[in-house]
Amino acid sequence: MSNQELRVLGRDVEECCPALLTAPLAEDQATELAKVFKALGDPIRLRLLSMIASRAGGEVCVCDLTPHFDLSQPTVSHHLKLLRQAGLIDCERRGTWVHYRLIPEMTDRLAGILTRPSGTPLPERAEARS
Repeated sequence: MSNQELRVLGRDVEECCPALLTAPLAEDQATELAKVFKALGDPIRLRLLSMIASRAGGEVCVCDLTPHFDLSQPTVSHHLKLLRQAGLIDCERRGTWVHYRLIPEMTDRLAGILTRPSGTPLPERAEARS
């Protein structure tokens, strides 16, 4: 992956968020990432994010999401709010409906954080050294 591909949110991924497998995270980075992972840790929110990300045209109305769940529309909206607060999606109100779209910069950033640079060996596991 080139440095240009690693450029996310106006900064290099290596500069703002080292990959988990190459350097320890700073406390503020860990706090920020924990919010994102907490949002993704719920199966409903993970499905919602997947449905939004895979939607042709790049966005979906909450009215199209709600029928896929055995939940009320306010509960689905609450889950969407948590994904928004984590910076994974954004929305736009159009009349009485809200349309959601993925923030690709955040998913690119997560991919950069979770990816080990090509050719970098994995650290030795503690049990392998024993």
